[in-house]
Amino acid sequence: MTKTHSYRITTEWTGNLGAGTANYRAYSRNHRISATEKTAPIHGSADPYFRGDGAGYNPEELLVASLSSCHMLVFLSLAAKRGFVVDSYRDEAVGVLAKDSAGKLAMTRVTLHPQVEFGGEKRPTADELAAMHHDSHEQCFIASSVKTDVLCEPLRSLRR
Repeated sequence: MTKTHSYRITTEWTGNLGAGTANYRAYSRNHRISATEKTAPIHGSADPYFRGDGAGYNPEELLVASLSSCHMLVFLSLAAKRGFVVDSYRDEAVGVLAKDSAGKLAMTRVTLHPQVEFGGEKRPTADELAAMHHDSHEQCFIASSVKTDVLCEPLRSLRR
């Protein structure tokens, strides 16, 4: 890639009109995340443990989603380039928020659990599948951007 790309996100919190953050326990953690030319904003909040609204996506979930999505998109690209037909891909990724070695709360681990269904004539061997997941992790620029351990534990590949 020879050129750089930039991504603009707008995060907007309107607070408790008139009260703002005057009371730590009372202010809303709800906010809206949007980007120009996107069809819909994302309803964001804090995790309920941190006084947020469980209906909104929290930053921890969005980090896990970014890692999972990036891995998947690289995997699909590699599969297509290697002549494998992916019929479906599902990942039930899990992120762990815990104290790190410095005693600070951090996302200390994200584990991906991709399950891939293949169609078509050419099917990957177990070694080829493992190599595609390894290469996907190595090429995922989101995983390269975080200090969190990102593990990939693929579930059994289903073949139609």
